[in-house]
Amino acid sequence: MVERTPVWLMRQAGRSLPEYRALRERWSLEEIVAQPELCAEVTLQPVRRLGVDAAVMFADIMLPLRGMGIGFELVESVGPVIASPIRSAQDVRALRTPAPSESVPQLLEAVRLVARESPVPVICFAGGPFTLASYAIEGRPSRDFVLTKQFMYREPEAFGLLLDKLSTVMAEYLGAQVAAGAQALQLFDSWVGALSPADYELRVLPSTRRIFDATHRHGVPRIHFGTSTAGLLELIATSGADVISLDWRIDLDAGWRRVGHEHGIQGNLDPTVLLGSVEDVVLGARQVLRRAAGRPGHIFNLGHGVLPGSPLENLQALVEAVREGVPSLA
Repeated sequence: MVERTPVWLMRQAGRSLPEYRALRERWSLEEIVAQPELCAEVTLQPVRRLGVDAAVMFADIMLPLRGMGIGFELVESVGPVIASPIRSAQDVRALRTPAPSESVPQLLEAVRLVARESPVPVICFAGGPFTLASYAIEGRPSRDFVLTKQFMYREPEAFGLLLDKLSTVMAEYLGAQVAAGAQALQLFDSWVGALSPADYELRVLPSTRRIFDATHRHGVPRIHFGTSTAGLLELIATSGADVISLDWRIDLDAGWRRVGHEHGIQGNLDPTVLLGSVEDVVLGARQVLRRAAGRPGHIFNLGHGVLPGSPLENLQALVEAVREGVPSLA
């Protein structure tokens, strides 16, 4: 039980912090992540500046894929771009499943540094099976995931093997982060909402369950994150996650009823509200809190990450509004 609703934000490290922008004038995202001390510093910046209730590791879900044999470049304002996307069953069979100590040693060291220094819990994360597969197959971010779905239908065995390999690597990666000091985990299957319920249940949910089954023994809270998932909520609730994240396309109270109150819930303010006025931000926060109705298990968050251009004063106002709660419920 907590005294008030905890609040943290996806992509809280960076985007709106002047101290982060100063560092980015010298280093790229990958260069920051490759330096444990610098990565730890960026992770802790929003804790100091905003007073959020969790230190979210500054990383990218693609990092473990390089060790699997998937080379990529993180392109500013685009996202991950893969020079040689997966196009065949042979490409899938060639993928390795290295240990995290081999593929992401610098990131694990950064987690250890943050865990020693952070006054709040450390949240670490990994990419979900479908989202990572979509990047690996499409070669870059996609809106319609045509190549991914085409591969899923035409090469079902290879698609299944790809998700098996990804789930194996991500489960070990999450476990290694707990061993390094993570106190909560989040699985980002951001684009899984692109699937029909039938395809999700048959082709993706088993791999997601494997990850949550494998991480259960670590004894830390585990969050499932996705967007446009209103049609999948009852299925996601069977994944094994402790907390289900909701985006802004469904009211928080309605989504919580659908996944069951035995689950915690995370969300679900529209990130674009932060591009408006302080008054808009406070109103939006209070509307979410009213729908949560003070029920234990709510983590206040955005429905997705902080958008570029979000004023710092709006982020500060958001955190303060959550701290103050809803006047009518006081």
